[in-house]
Amino acid sequence: MKIIVLDRDGVINQDSDAYIKSVEEWMPETGSIEAIVKLKQAGYTVAIATNQSGIRRGFYSRQTLSNMHLKLQGLLAEQGEKVDWISYSPYLSDDGSVCRKPLSGMLRAIENRYNIDLTGEIMIGDSLADMKVAQLKGMKPLLVKTGKGEKTLATQDACLKGVPVYQNLLAAVESLL
Repeated sequence: MKIIVLDRDGVINQDSDAYIKSVEEWMPETGSIEAIVKLKQAGYTVAIATNQSGIRRGFYSRQTLSNMHLKLQGLLAEQGEKVDWISYSPYLSDDGSVCRKPLSGMLRAIENRYNIDLTGEIMIGDSLADMKVAQLKGMKPLLVKTGKGEKTLATQDACLKGVPVYQNLLAAVESLL
């Protein structure tokens, strides 16, 4: 099985420091739908692992999050494709949940769902948490400049050493394929 794990906010859809709180605010990043379609057509299983602390903060409900994901799936369905699995963590950093990136609970859920080991597989994200969780699981992290990507690069964190950087999800996917 070929599998790839994507972060959501800032990678697939536009991000906001004020959180994406409604279906109307959920807007795809340029080229992201095309990128997922290309991955699916190349035989990849596409999974999403996304921190969604806005739920715990009371900014939106689980139902609203589900509706955002239905919007994503609808855009992909227009191209005859879909995301295979979505894991999300509604928790805050202070909650100490292993499901919140940079801890690996969501990635373990994906491994359990597909009875696989993600070691050596690719994860695409825009934050230090994405890079750190990918490295924790022995995955190959790729960083995109969209979302928090430019701020992440500016940190010059040691975990970024050797991590390939791309303009956006489409550029990363085209490089892979």
